[in-house]
Amino acid sequence: MKKPFSLSVKVVIRDGRGRRLLLRRSARSKGNPGRWDLPGGKLETGENFSVGLLREVKEETGLTISISGVLGATESETPNKRIAYLVLAGTTQSGRLHLSDEHDAFVWADRRKIRTLELCRQFRSFV
Repeated sequence: MKKPFSLSVKVVIRDGRGRRLLLRRSARSKGNPGRWDLPGGKLETGENFSVGLLREVKEETGLTISISGVLGATESETPNKRIAYLVLAGTTQSGRLHLSDEHDAFVWADRRKIRTLELCRQFRSFV
């Protein structure tokens, strides 16, 4: 039997200096513990993808963002499922950055800094 797909939405958030917001997954994370990730996550059943992305970003970072476009799609696989990711572009609108317990660190990274980080493989081409 083929593995079922699930949908996740992620966002590349840039600041005014062209840096991207990356979040480090906590050691307790089921997927990619200790790796740097994009904000976002799984959609709830029947949830509009932009509403879900705004909700996930708020939950994970405390930030309110605006979405400016679609950057592309990618996928990954776990032992039980395949995950399709829709990756969007966004900018911060308001809020003060604080992390949920899903992540243990954040960084606003430029291209030079990004090269030194252990990123989740499926998002390397987007950051």
